[in-house]
Amino acid sequence: MLLSLILIPAVATGAILLLPGSKPHIIRWVSVAFSALGLFVSILAFAGYDYGKGGYQFQEQWEWMRSLGISFHLGIDGISAPMVLLTGIVFFTGAVVSWSIKERLKEYFILFMVLVTGVYGTFVSLDLFFLFFFYELAVLPMYLLIAVWGSTRKEYGALKLTLFLVAGSILVWVALVAIYAEANIGSFDLLKLQDVEFAKDFQRNFFPLLMIGFGVLAGLWPFHTWSPDGHVAAPTAVSMLHAGVLMKLGAYGIIRVGLTLFPDGADSWQTAFIVLATVNVVYGAFAAMTQKDLKFVIGYSSVGHMGLVLMGIATMDKVGMSGAVLQMFSHGIMTALFFALVGILYEQSHTRDISVFQGLSKRMGLVAAFFIVAGLASLGLPGTSGFVAEFLVFAGAFKTYPVAGVLGIIAAMLTAVYILRLVAKVFYGPLAKSWERLRDADLRERFAAGTLVAVLIIVGVMPSPLMKVINSGVDTLVDRLSAGL
Repeated sequence: MLLSLILIPAVATGAILLLPGSKPHIIRWVSVAFSALGLFVSILAFAGYDYGKGGYQFQEQWEWMRSLGISFHLGIDGISAPMVLLTGIVFFTGAVVSWSIKERLKEYFILFMVLVTGVYGTFVSLDLFFLFFFYELAVLPMYLLIAVWGSTRKEYGALKLTLFLVAGSILVWVALVAIYAEANIGSFDLLKLQDVEFAKDFQRNFFPLLMIGFGVLAGLWPFHTWSPDGHVAAPTAVSMLHAGVLMKLGAYGIIRVGLTLFPDGADSWQTAFIVLATVNVVYGAFAAMTQKDLKFVIGYSSVGHMGLVLMGIATMDKVGMSGAVLQMFSHGIMTALFFALVGILYEQSHTRDISVFQGLSKRMGLVAAFFIVAGLASLGLPGTSGFVAEFLVFAGAFKTYPVAGVLGIIAAMLTAVYILRLVAKVFYGPLAKSWERLRDADLRERFAAGTLVAVLIIVGVMPSPLMKVINSGVDTLVDRLSAGL
Protein backbone atom coordinates (compact mmCIF):
# COMPACT_ATOMS: atom_id res chain seq x y z
CA MET A 1 0.00 0.00 0.00
CA LEU A 2 2.72 2.51 0.93
CA LEU A 3 4.68 1.84 -2.23
CA SER A 4 1.58 2.78 -4.22
CA LEU A 5 1.51 6.17 -2.49
CA ILE A 6 4.93 6.91 -3.95
CA LEU A 7 4.15 5.33 -7.32
CA ILE A 8 0.88 7.23 -7.90
CA PRO A 9 2.44 10.70 -8.36
CA ALA A 10 5.56 9.11 -9.91
CA VAL A 11 3.51 7.29 -12.54
CA ALA A 12 1.46 10.47 -13.04
CA THR A 13 4.73 12.26 -13.85
CA GLY A 14 5.50 9.70 -16.57
CA ALA A 15 1.96 9.77 -17.93
CA ILE A 16 1.91 13.56 -18.20
CA LEU A 17 5.35 13.48 -19.79
CA LEU A 18 3.95 11.31 -22.59
CA LEU A 19 0.90 13.50 -23.17
CA PRO A 20 1.10 16.21 -25.82
CA GLY A 21 1.35 19.72 -24.41
CA SER A 22 -1.31 20.80 -26.91
CA LYS A 23 -3.95 18.86 -24.94
CA PRO A 24 -4.17 20.87 -21.69
CA HIS A 25 -7.66 19.62 -20.88
CA ILE A 26 -6.48 16.00 -20.89
CA ILE A 27 -3.44 16.89 -18.76
CA ARG A 28 -5.72 18.54 -16.20
CA TRP A 29 -8.05 15.57 -15.98
CA VAL A 30 -5.20 13.07 -15.75
CA SER A 31 -3.60 15.09 -12.96
CA VAL A 32 -6.82 15.37 -10.98
CA ALA A 33 -7.55 11.66 -11.49
CA PHE A 34 -4.14 10.63 -10.13
CA SER A 35 -4.49 13.05 -7.20
CA ALA A 36 -7.92 11.58 -6.40
CA LEU A 37 -6.37 8.12 -6.43
CA GLY A 38 -3.61 9.38 -4.12
CA LEU A 39 -6.23 10.73 -1.71
CA PHE A 40 -8.12 7.43 -1.79
CA VAL A 41 -5.02 5.38 -0.93
CA SER A 42 -4.04 7.93 1.75
CA ILE A 43 -7.44 7.48 3.39
CA LEU A 44 -7.07 3.69 3.21
CA ALA A 45 -3.62 3.85 4.83
CA PHE A 46 -4.83 6.10 7.64
CA ALA A 47 -8.08 4.21 8.24
CA GLY A 48 -6.27 0.86 8.12
CA TYR A 49 -3.73 1.83 10.76
CA ASP A 50 -4.35 -0.16 13.94
CA TYR A 51 -3.78 2.36 16.74
CA GLY A 52 -4.40 -0.32 19.35
CA LYS A 53 -1.42 -2.25 18.07
CA GLY A 54 0.73 0.83 17.45
CA GLY A 55 4.26 0.72 16.10
CA TYR A 56 5.26 0.73 12.44
CA GLN A 57 2.69 -0.93 10.19
CA PHE A 58 2.29 -1.76 6.47
CA GLN A 59 6.04 -2.35 6.33
CA GLU A 60 7.61 -3.19 2.97
CA GLN A 61 11.33 -3.64 2.40
CA TRP A 62 13.62 -4.31 -0.56
CA GLU A 63 17.42 -4.43 -0.50
CA TRP A 64 19.03 -1.76 -2.65
CA MET A 65 22.75 -1.55 -1.79
CA ARG A 66 23.52 -4.37 0.58
CA SER A 67 27.19 -3.38 0.92
CA LEU A 68 26.21 0.00 2.37
CA GLY A 69 23.19 -1.21 4.29
CA ILE A 70 20.71 0.81 2.22
CA SER A 71 17.27 -0.67 1.67
CA PHE A 72 13.96 0.66 0.40
CA HIS A 73 12.15 0.27 3.72
CA LEU A 74 8.66 1.71 4.09
CA GLY A 75 6.29 1.92 7.05
CA ILE A 76 4.05 4.32 8.97
CA ASP A 77 3.29 4.85 12.64
CA GLY A 78 0.82 7.04 14.52
CA ILE A 79 2.82 10.16 13.68
CA SER A 80 3.32 9.59 9.97
CA ALA A 81 -0.18 8.19 9.25
CA PRO A 82 -1.89 11.60 9.78
CA MET A 83 0.79 13.23 7.62
CA VAL A 84 0.02 10.78 4.82
CA LEU A 85 -3.66 11.70 5.09
CA LEU A 86 -2.80 15.41 5.10
CA THR A 87 -0.68 14.97 1.98
CA GLY A 88 -3.52 13.20 0.18
CA ILE A 89 -5.99 15.99 0.97
CA VAL A 90 -3.69 18.84 -0.05
CA PHE A 91 -2.47 16.89 -3.12
CA PHE A 92 -6.03 16.48 -4.38
CA THR A 93 -7.29 19.99 -3.62
CA GLY A 94 -4.06 21.50 -4.97
CA ALA A 95 -4.50 19.63 -8.26
CA VAL A 96 -8.08 20.90 -8.53
CA VAL A 97 -6.96 24.47 -7.83
CA SER A 98 -4.15 24.10 -10.41
CA TRP A 99 -6.83 23.79 -13.07
CA SER A 100 -6.47 27.57 -13.54
CA ILE A 101 -2.83 27.34 -14.69
CA LYS A 102 -2.67 28.44 -18.34
CA GLU A 103 1.00 28.61 -19.35
CA ARG A 104 3.28 25.59 -19.72
CA LEU A 105 0.71 23.40 -18.02
CA LYS A 106 2.49 20.14 -18.86
CA GLU A 107 5.77 21.19 -17.24
CA TYR A 108 3.91 22.59 -14.24
CA PHE A 109 2.11 19.33 -13.46
CA ILE A 110 5.28 17.27 -14.00
CA LEU A 111 7.07 19.30 -11.31
CA PHE A 112 3.95 19.26 -9.14
CA MET A 113 3.87 15.45 -9.21
CA VAL A 114 7.60 15.15 -8.53
CA LEU A 115 7.18 17.33 -5.45
CA VAL A 116 4.31 15.20 -4.14
CA THR A 117 6.33 12.02 -4.80
CA GLY A 118 9.03 13.41 -2.53
CA VAL A 119 6.57 14.34 0.21
CA TYR A 120 4.93 10.91 0.28
CA GLY A 121 8.33 9.23 0.18
CA THR A 122 9.64 11.22 3.13
CA PHE A 123 6.67 10.40 5.33
CA VAL A 124 6.76 6.65 4.66
CA SER A 125 10.55 5.98 4.49
CA LEU A 126 12.19 4.09 7.35
CA ASP A 127 15.63 4.09 5.75
CA LEU A 128 17.46 7.35 6.44
CA PHE A 129 19.16 7.36 3.04
CA PHE A 130 15.84 7.23 1.19
CA LEU A 131 14.20 9.56 3.70
CA PHE A 132 16.83 12.17 2.80
CA PHE A 133 16.52 11.37 -0.92
CA PHE A 134 12.78 11.97 -0.93
CA TYR A 135 13.21 15.00 1.33
CA GLU A 136 15.43 16.58 -1.31
CA LEU A 137 13.11 15.45 -4.10
CA ALA A 138 10.28 17.38 -2.43
CA VAL A 139 12.32 20.55 -2.00
CA LEU A 140 14.11 21.01 -5.33
CA PRO A 141 11.09 21.38 -7.70
CA MET A 142 10.02 24.43 -5.69
CA TYR A 143 12.64 26.58 -7.40
CA LEU A 144 11.19 26.12 -10.88
CA LEU A 145 7.57 26.11 -9.72
CA ILE A 146 8.06 29.54 -8.16
CA ALA A 147 10.53 31.04 -10.64
CA VAL A 148 8.45 30.11 -13.71
CA TRP A 149 4.82 30.25 -12.54
CA GLY A 150 5.08 32.59 -9.55
CA SER A 151 4.61 36.34 -9.12
CA THR A 152 5.88 39.21 -6.94
CA ARG A 153 9.70 38.99 -7.05
CA LYS A 154 9.44 35.35 -8.03
CA GLU A 155 13.11 34.89 -8.97
CA TYR A 156 14.20 36.37 -5.64
CA GLY A 157 11.72 34.26 -3.67
CA ALA A 158 12.65 31.07 -5.52
CA LEU A 159 16.40 31.55 -5.12
CA LYS A 160 16.16 32.56 -1.45
CA LEU A 161 14.01 29.51 -0.68
CA THR A 162 16.40 27.18 -2.48
CA LEU A 163 19.55 28.55 -0.84
CA PHE A 164 18.09 28.34 2.66
CA LEU A 165 16.69 24.84 2.21
CA VAL A 166 19.84 23.48 0.57
CA ALA A 167 21.91 24.92 3.44
CA GLY A 168 19.62 23.15 5.91
CA SER A 169 19.86 19.95 3.92
CA ILE A 170 23.65 20.04 4.12
CA LEU A 171 23.44 20.06 7.93
CA VAL A 172 21.00 17.15 7.85
CA TRP A 173 23.20 15.10 5.51
CA VAL A 174 26.30 15.71 7.65
CA ALA A 175 24.35 14.47 10.68
CA LEU A 176 23.02 11.40 8.86
CA VAL A 177 26.47 10.38 7.63
CA ALA A 178 27.82 10.88 11.16
CA ILE A 179 25.02 8.68 12.54
CA TYR A 180 25.85 5.96 10.00
CA ALA A 181 29.56 6.06 10.85
CA GLU A 182 29.11 6.29 14.63
CA ALA A 183 26.55 3.46 14.79
CA ASN A 184 29.03 1.17 13.02
CA ILE A 185 26.35 -1.38 12.13
CA GLY A 186 26.54 -0.83 8.37
CA SER A 187 22.92 0.25 8.01
CA PHE A 188 20.80 3.35 7.40
CA ASP A 189 17.69 1.53 8.66
CA LEU A 190 15.93 3.59 11.32
CA LEU A 191 14.60 0.54 13.17
CA LYS A 192 18.15 -0.80 13.55
CA LEU A 193 19.68 2.57 14.37
CA GLN A 194 17.18 3.28 17.15
CA ASP A 195 18.54 0.25 19.02
CA VAL A 196 22.04 1.77 19.05
CA GLU A 197 22.99 3.68 22.19
CA PHE A 198 24.87 6.71 20.87
CA ALA A 199 27.31 8.39 23.24
CA LYS A 200 25.86 11.39 25.05
CA ASP A 201 28.57 13.73 23.76
CA PHE A 202 27.89 12.58 20.21
CA GLN A 203 24.17 13.23 20.67
CA ARG A 204 24.78 16.69 22.13
CA ASN A 205 27.12 17.60 19.28
CA PHE A 206 24.93 16.44 16.41
CA PHE A 207 21.36 17.05 17.60
CA PRO A 208 21.67 20.80 16.77
CA LEU A 209 22.49 19.89 13.15
CA LEU A 210 19.22 17.98 12.90
CA MET A 211 17.25 20.59 14.86
CA ILE A 212 18.47 23.46 12.68
CA GLY A 213 18.80 21.52 9.43
CA PHE A 214 15.24 20.21 9.52
CA GLY A 215 14.12 23.33 11.38
CA VAL A 216 14.96 25.55 8.40
CA LEU A 217 12.20 23.85 6.38
CA ALA A 218 9.87 24.02 9.40
CA GLY A 219 10.34 27.79 9.56
CA LEU A 220 12.38 27.81 12.78
CA TRP A 221 13.39 31.34 13.81
CA PRO A 222 15.76 32.95 12.80
CA PHE A 223 16.07 30.70 9.73
CA HIS A 224 12.48 31.36 8.63
CA THR A 225 12.90 34.38 6.35
CA TRP A 226 12.75 32.33 3.15
CA SER A 227 9.23 31.16 3.96
CA PRO A 228 7.09 34.34 3.68
CA ASP A 229 8.94 35.37 0.50
CA GLY A 230 8.42 31.88 -0.91
CA HIS A 231 4.73 31.89 0.02
CA VAL A 232 4.14 35.24 -1.66
CA ALA A 233 6.02 34.40 -4.85
CA ALA A 234 4.57 30.91 -5.38
CA PRO A 235 1.48 30.19 -7.49
CA THR A 236 -1.64 29.30 -5.52
CA ALA A 237 -1.46 25.49 -5.50
CA VAL A 238 2.29 25.56 -4.82
CA SER A 239 1.68 27.85 -1.84
CA MET A 240 -0.88 25.29 -0.66
CA LEU A 241 1.69 22.48 -0.88
CA HIS A 242 4.48 24.66 0.48
CA ALA A 243 2.63 25.64 3.66
CA GLY A 244 0.31 22.64 3.79
CA VAL A 245 2.81 19.77 3.65
CA LEU A 246 6.34 20.89 2.75
CA MET A 247 6.98 22.75 5.99
CA LYS A 248 5.70 19.70 7.88
CA LEU A 249 8.60 17.67 6.49
CA GLY A 250 10.97 19.74 8.60
CA ALA A 251 9.03 19.22 11.83
CA TYR A 252 8.57 15.55 10.97
CA GLY A 253 12.31 15.16 10.43
CA ILE A 254 13.06 16.55 13.89
CA ILE A 255 10.63 14.06 15.42
CA ARG A 256 11.50 11.04 13.31
CA VAL A 257 15.29 11.38 13.29
CA GLY A 258 16.32 13.87 15.97
CA LEU A 259 14.17 12.79 18.90
CA THR A 260 14.13 9.10 18.00
CA LEU A 261 17.90 8.67 17.76
CA PHE A 262 19.17 11.43 20.06
CA PRO A 263 17.03 11.54 23.23
CA ASP A 264 19.93 12.79 25.37
CA GLY A 265 20.89 15.36 22.77
CA ALA A 266 17.31 16.59 22.64
CA ASP A 267 17.27 16.90 26.41
CA SER A 268 20.50 18.91 26.38
CA TRP A 269 19.17 21.35 23.81
CA GLN A 270 15.55 21.42 25.00
CA THR A 271 15.71 24.89 26.55
CA ALA A 272 17.29 26.44 23.45
CA PHE A 273 14.79 24.63 21.24
CA ILE A 274 11.73 25.85 23.13
CA VAL A 275 13.10 29.41 23.31
CA LEU A 276 13.48 29.53 19.52
CA ALA A 277 10.02 27.98 19.06
CA THR A 278 8.46 30.53 21.40
CA VAL A 279 10.10 33.38 19.48
CA ASN A 280 8.58 31.83 16.35
CA VAL A 281 5.10 32.01 17.83
CA VAL A 282 5.33 35.58 19.13
CA TYR A 283 7.33 36.98 16.22
CA GLY A 284 5.00 35.40 13.65
CA ALA A 285 1.94 37.02 15.29
CA PHE A 286 3.51 40.48 15.50
CA ALA A 287 4.89 40.30 11.95
CA ALA A 288 1.53 39.21 10.52
CA MET A 289 -0.17 42.21 12.16
CA THR A 290 1.99 44.68 10.21
CA GLN A 291 1.64 43.23 6.71
CA LYS A 292 -0.27 44.89 3.87
CA ASP A 293 -0.20 41.96 1.44
CA LEU A 294 -2.71 39.15 2.03
CA LYS A 295 -0.16 36.46 1.27
CA PHE A 296 2.41 38.00 3.59
CA VAL A 297 -0.16 37.97 6.40
CA ILE A 298 -0.73 34.25 5.87
CA GLY A 299 3.00 33.63 5.35
CA TYR A 300 3.97 35.16 8.69
CA SER A 301 0.95 33.55 10.31
CA SER A 302 2.37 30.22 9.12
CA VAL A 303 5.68 31.04 10.80
CA GLY A 304 3.78 31.58 14.05
CA HIS A 305 1.66 28.46 13.75
CA MET A 306 4.68 26.33 12.86
CA GLY A 307 6.21 27.80 16.01
CA LEU A 308 3.37 26.13 17.92
CA VAL A 309 4.31 22.84 16.26
CA LEU A 310 7.94 23.26 17.28
CA MET A 311 6.93 24.36 20.78
CA GLY A 312 4.86 21.19 21.21
CA ILE A 313 7.76 19.05 19.99
CA ALA A 314 10.21 20.83 22.30
CA THR A 315 8.09 20.09 25.38
CA MET A 316 8.89 16.37 24.89
CA ASP A 317 5.66 15.80 26.79
CA LYS A 318 2.96 13.40 25.59
CA VAL A 319 0.23 16.03 25.61
CA GLY A 320 2.37 18.72 24.01
CA MET A 321 3.76 16.46 21.30
CA SER A 322 0.30 15.07 20.48
CA GLY A 323 -0.80 18.68 20.08
CA ALA A 324 2.18 19.36 17.83
CA VAL A 325 1.29 16.52 15.44
CA LEU A 326 -2.37 17.58 15.39
CA GLN A 327 -1.26 21.18 14.79
CA MET A 328 0.80 19.97 11.83
CA PHE A 329 -2.35 18.44 10.37
CA SER A 330 -4.63 21.35 11.27
CA HIS A 331 -2.24 24.01 10.04
CA GLY A 332 -1.72 22.12 6.79
CA ILE A 333 -5.45 22.12 6.01
CA MET A 334 -6.07 25.64 7.29
CA THR A 335 -3.19 27.26 5.39
CA ALA A 336 -3.99 25.40 2.19
CA LEU A 337 -7.51 26.84 2.47
CA PHE A 338 -6.20 30.35 3.10
CA PHE A 339 -3.95 30.28 0.04
CA ALA A 340 -6.66 28.77 -2.17
CA LEU A 341 -9.02 31.63 -1.25
CA VAL A 342 -6.40 34.33 -1.70
CA GLY A 343 -5.65 32.79 -5.10
CA ILE A 344 -9.31 33.11 -6.12
CA LEU A 345 -9.28 36.78 -5.13
CA TYR A 346 -5.92 37.53 -6.77
CA GLU A 347 -6.86 35.92 -10.10
CA GLN A 348 -9.75 38.37 -10.45
CA SER A 349 -8.43 41.52 -8.78
CA HIS A 350 -4.72 41.16 -9.70
CA THR A 351 -3.77 42.61 -6.33
CA ARG A 352 -3.33 41.40 -2.76
CA ASP A 353 -3.09 44.85 -1.21
CA ILE A 354 -5.34 44.76 1.86
CA SER A 355 -5.79 48.54 1.88
CA VAL A 356 -7.71 48.59 -1.43
CA PHE A 357 -10.25 45.91 -0.47
CA GLN A 358 -13.57 46.52 1.24
CA GLY A 359 -17.02 44.96 1.30
CA LEU A 360 -16.07 41.96 -0.86
CA SER A 361 -18.60 39.70 0.88
CA LYS A 362 -21.30 41.43 -1.16
CA ARG A 363 -19.81 39.93 -4.33
CA MET A 364 -17.92 36.93 -2.93
CA GLY A 365 -20.16 35.55 -0.20
CA LEU A 366 -18.83 31.99 -0.25
CA VAL A 367 -15.21 33.09 -0.39
CA ALA A 368 -15.88 35.31 2.63
CA ALA A 369 -17.58 32.48 4.52
CA PHE A 370 -14.74 30.04 3.79
CA PHE A 371 -12.12 32.65 4.74
CA ILE A 372 -13.88 33.27 8.04
CA VAL A 373 -13.83 29.53 8.83
CA ALA A 374 -10.10 29.39 8.08
CA GLY A 375 -9.57 32.49 10.22
CA LEU A 376 -11.52 31.04 13.13
CA ALA A 377 -9.45 27.85 12.93
CA SER A 378 -6.30 30.00 12.87
CA LEU A 379 -7.24 31.85 16.05
CA GLY A 380 -8.25 28.59 17.74
CA LEU A 381 -12.03 28.87 18.01
CA PRO A 382 -13.67 25.87 19.76
CA GLY A 383 -15.31 23.63 17.18
CA THR A 384 -12.39 23.91 14.77
CA SER A 385 -9.29 21.73 14.59
CA GLY A 386 -7.12 24.70 15.57
CA PHE A 387 -8.62 24.87 19.05
CA VAL A 388 -7.88 21.23 19.91
CA ALA A 389 -4.31 21.43 18.61
CA GLU A 390 -3.44 24.70 20.34
CA PHE A 391 -5.01 23.61 23.62
CA LEU A 392 -2.86 20.48 23.72
CA VAL A 393 0.32 22.38 22.83
CA PHE A 394 -0.32 24.98 25.53
CA ALA A 395 -1.19 22.29 28.08
CA GLY A 396 2.12 20.54 27.35
CA ALA A 397 4.02 23.84 27.51
CA PHE A 398 2.55 24.76 30.90
CA LYS A 399 3.69 21.39 32.26
CA THR A 400 7.29 21.93 31.17
CA TYR A 401 7.96 25.63 30.41
CA PRO A 402 5.08 27.75 31.78
CA VAL A 403 6.57 31.01 30.47
CA ALA A 404 6.46 29.60 26.93
CA GLY A 405 2.82 28.65 27.48
CA VAL A 406 1.92 32.17 28.62
CA LEU A 407 3.69 33.77 25.66
CA GLY A 408 1.99 31.31 23.33
CA ILE A 409 -1.44 32.28 24.61
CA ILE A 410 -0.61 35.97 24.21
CA ALA A 411 0.40 35.26 20.61
CA ALA A 412 -2.90 33.43 20.10
CA MET A 413 -4.72 36.56 21.30
CA LEU A 414 -2.74 38.65 18.80
CA THR A 415 -3.72 36.16 16.10
CA ALA A 416 -7.37 36.82 16.91
CA VAL A 417 -6.73 40.56 16.57
CA TYR A 418 -5.13 40.49 13.12
CA ILE A 419 -7.46 37.81 11.72
CA LEU A 420 -10.66 39.61 12.81
CA ARG A 421 -9.28 42.95 11.65
CA LEU A 422 -8.36 41.42 8.29
CA VAL A 423 -11.82 39.90 7.82
CA ALA A 424 -13.54 43.18 8.74
CA LYS A 425 -11.35 45.24 6.39
CA VAL A 426 -11.50 42.98 3.33
CA PHE A 427 -15.00 41.53 3.42
CA TYR A 428 -17.21 44.04 5.23
CA GLY A 429 -18.18 47.69 4.82
CA PRO A 430 -19.39 49.39 1.64
CA LEU A 431 -18.36 47.78 -1.65
CA ALA A 432 -16.14 49.92 -3.83
CA LYS A 433 -17.32 50.31 -7.44
CA SER A 434 -14.00 48.96 -8.70
CA TRP A 435 -14.84 45.54 -7.18
CA GLU A 436 -18.40 45.20 -8.48
CA ARG A 437 -17.05 43.09 -11.35
CA LEU A 438 -15.78 40.37 -9.01
CA ARG A 439 -17.53 36.99 -8.99
CA ASP A 440 -17.85 34.38 -6.27
CA ALA A 441 -15.99 31.07 -6.33
CA ASP A 442 -16.98 28.81 -9.22
CA LEU A 443 -17.99 25.17 -8.81
CA ARG A 444 -14.41 23.85 -8.99
CA GLU A 445 -13.14 26.39 -6.48
CA ARG A 446 -16.09 25.76 -4.17
CA PHE A 447 -15.40 22.05 -4.24
CA ALA A 448 -11.71 22.43 -3.34
CA ALA A 449 -12.28 25.03 -0.62
CA GLY A 450 -15.38 23.26 0.71
CA THR A 451 -13.42 20.02 1.11
CA LEU A 452 -10.81 21.79 3.24
CA VAL A 453 -13.48 23.58 5.31
CA ALA A 454 -15.22 20.26 5.98
CA VAL A 455 -11.98 18.71 7.26
CA LEU A 456 -11.33 21.64 9.61
CA ILE A 457 -14.79 21.35 11.14
CA ILE A 458 -14.96 17.55 11.28
CA VAL A 459 -11.59 17.31 13.08
CA GLY A 460 -12.61 20.16 15.40
CA VAL A 461 -15.89 18.52 16.35
CA MET A 462 -14.69 14.91 16.35
CA PRO A 463 -10.92 14.88 17.00
CA SER A 464 -10.96 11.45 18.63
CA PRO A 465 -10.30 9.26 15.52
CA LEU A 466 -7.27 11.35 14.61
CA MET A 467 -6.04 11.68 18.19
CA LYS A 468 -6.16 7.92 18.84
CA VAL A 469 -3.77 7.36 15.96
CA ILE A 470 -1.52 10.28 16.94
CA ASN A 471 -1.37 9.21 20.59
CA SER A 472 -0.28 5.70 19.65
CA GLY A 473 2.79 7.12 17.92
CA VAL A 474 3.57 9.87 20.43
CA ASP A 475 3.26 7.58 23.46
CA THR A 476 5.89 5.23 22.03
CA LEU A 477 8.25 8.10 21.23
CA VAL A 478 7.90 9.82 24.62
CA ASP A 479 8.45 6.51 26.41
CA ARG A 480 11.63 6.12 24.41
CA LEU A 481 12.70 9.67 25.28
CA SER A 482 12.09 9.03 28.97
CA ALA A 483 14.09 5.81 28.85
CA GLY A 484 16.99 7.53 27.12
CA LEU A 485 17.27 10.50 29.49
